[in-house]
Amino acid sequence: MWRSPEPRFDVASAICQGGRDYQEDAIVTDFPAGTDIGVVVLADGMGGHAAGDVASKIVVTEVFSELKFESANFQEYEGEVPNYLTSAASNANACVRDYVVDNPKTRGMGATLVSLVMVENRMYWMSIGDSPLYHLRSGKLRQLNEDHSMAPQIDAMVKSGLIDPETGKNHPDRNCLTSVILGDRVSRSDCPKTPFTLDVGDIVVVSSDGLQYLDEARIEKILQKYRRRKSAEIAEHLLAAINELADPDQDNVSFAVIKLNHNKPVTQATRRKPIDLVGDASAGSTRVVSLDGNGYGDAENATDADAATEAEERPEPFRLVAGGK
Repeated sequence: MWRSPEPRFDVASAICQGGRDYQEDAIVTDFPAGTDIGVVVLADGMGGHAAGDVASKIVVTEVFSELKFESANFQEYEGEVPNYLTSAASNANACVRDYVVDNPKTRGMGATLVSLVMVENRMYWMSIGDSPLYHLRSGKLRQLNEDHSMAPQIDAMVKSGLIDPETGKNHPDRNCLTSVILGDRVSRSDCPKTPFTLDVGDIVVVSSDGLQYLDEARIEKILQKYRRRKSAEIAEHLLAAINELADPDQDNVSFAVIKLNHNKPVTQATRRKPIDLVGDASAGSTRVVSLDGNGYGDAENATDADAATEAEERPEPFRLVAGGK
């Protein structure tokens, strides 16, 4: 029995529209209490492109559904988690392609992706695009995943003295993506085979690039100041800091805050039922019974002839129609 005073993971998510006309971010978190696994999937629709909100929803829906389906295998086949992440991203890319083929007006839509799987204190991720994955430990913040945009190249130019810091910060190409899910070939992805190990008290933030309207020093200060508070409270302080900027060009913001409360041994295991296992009809199993004919119980006593006659006389099942009853 799970006896910890609090769950292994303390998780909260947040989303806001910022100064944009539409919300093109999508995020889902799943950390069932009583288990030692968790999933976060975040996608940032390509701002200014056709149907970016649709792209982000497709990516989040497809990636999460596949990871959820495989989640019963995460502990027993932990070494396969990077393959699950890669497969889910590939299938999401295919779904975007199929949608664009069926809806040509949406050509050019796309989305970034950060998908994260936690197994106890071990973290795996897949990322495509510029949505950052932050980690805070001992007061120091760093980005764990690669940035698939022009920002790293521009920062390198600033560091080498080719351009001044102010020009680099406001460079018009800074947010140009070098890799994204478009339904086409994905040029770059980040999916380490070796997990990142978290210590108790570590804070992880999975976010869209809208959070980067706050500089890293500000994000680090907020996380460090409120590190002993609940994740939901930390999320509120990050949102408040975004609102304080009052930037009319503020991008959509979505993020999840994850804290590791403890690192005790696994107390419960989740196992998938083998697909070739045939269940019995015991009283404890879920069954379907028929209430047609003379009532409950008749199906067990009916003869083959009765069943044939009943099948001939039984009306066709009704069909659900949108707007119908």
